[in-house]
Amino acid sequence: MNDERMLIQVFIVLFLCINLLLITTFFSKEVFYTTMRYVLFAVTLMSDCLFLFLADVLLILNYSRYTIQMWLCLIMYIILLLYMFVTPVTLTAMTLERYVAICLPLRHADLCSPRSTLHGILIIYSLSSLPCIVFLSIFFASASSASYTQVRICTLEIFIIHTWQGHLTSAINQFYFLIMCITIVFSYVKIMRAAKAASGEDKNSTWRGLRTVGLHALQLLLCLIQLWCPFIEAAVFQINLILFIKVRFFNYITFILAPRCLSPLIYGLRDEMFYHALKRLALCGLRKKH
Repeated sequence: MNDERMLIQVFIVLFLCINLLLITTFFSKEVFYTTMRYVLFAVTLMSDCLFLFLADVLLILNYSRYTIQMWLCLIMYIILLLYMFVTPVTLTAMTLERYVAICLPLRHADLCSPRSTLHGILIIYSLSSLPCIVFLSIFFASASSASYTQVRICTLEIFIIHTWQGHLTSAINQFYFLIMCITIVFSYVKIMRAAKAASGEDKNSTWRGLRTVGLHALQLLLCLIQLWCPFIEAAVFQINLILFIKVRFFNYITFILAPRCLSPLIYGLRDEMFYHALKRLALCGLRKKH
């Protein structure tokens, strides 16, 4: 298990370095931070960086059996919960942006302007914060004031005081899952119809957009399955501790690391303009080094 943990740390450091390079590339050209799809891409990169850093800290604390006060653990989990939702909600917004660009091209400039992008980011964070508000409200209503200073191993399970808390959180997660899945399927079907009806250069552009939405769907599916992981882990925890550790490790690799490794692939390498800017930045860095 020590070798596996070391491998995770290598992957996370590598992922964070790649993301920081992509974020630097994003700020290198004005067209990126004035175009909605690139701005939303940067939002996912920053969200993924913060989420993975906090998730890794909690993973290390859990494996080392290190105890901290519950108020500090609560703050860490609230931030983690927020950014756990920010990425899938942003991916849904990116899918809608592709739908507007391909199916409603005449309205794209108005609906996806810099002002609309700012409003979109505010909506993304507002929607992502609703589960956090519910989680906090339930915990504050249920926990005693003395519990905040208790020193315990920081896991999600310590905040679930009543069984119905888990059921309510699960219902909220499944509601988000349903809405985002409907949005993805709707956009995919509409873009597919547009791709079949298009011709020439428009057809190639539309099929590229369709493949992008397909990758978003895969990434979003992995992110949404992650919303169910705490409840699967809580059920396994009641059965066997060793099995719980193995299941949590598998979930961490499959549903936390994997979907966040797809973001650089979708826009960092597949998008021609962003790829050339990234390549130019990397070559400039090598020249300065030499």
